[in-house]
Amino acid sequence: MITCYLEYQIDPYKRNEFRQYAEMWLPLVAKFGGTHHGYFLPKESASDLAVALFSFESLAAYENYRAEAKHDPDCKAASRFAEETRCIVRLNRQFLEPVLPEGPEA
Repeated sequence: MITCYLEYQIDPYKRNEFRQYAEMWLPLVAKFGGTHHGYFLPKESASDLAVALFSFESLAAYENYRAEAKHDPDCKAASRFAEETRCIVRLNRQFLEPVLPEGPEA
């Protein structure tokens, strides 16, 4: 499994627009076989920091998602919304390997 960690610098005056963008993307990762772990907006932290986490079974599965998302109308609409509102200033992407609890009690 691979988890994509997205760190956004957002325009703090466009927090509501970024929230709309996040709500648009939440179902789209699942549409392509991934698991979205959520978006995290600034609360008691820097006012321009937002984070998202989602996982795919492999890097190859993530790359397939990226390729298919380029042609998906809902993905295009979400990306266009971010561009038009300019709610995202910068995006950093990292790939992580999760360490998860094992067994039925986890």
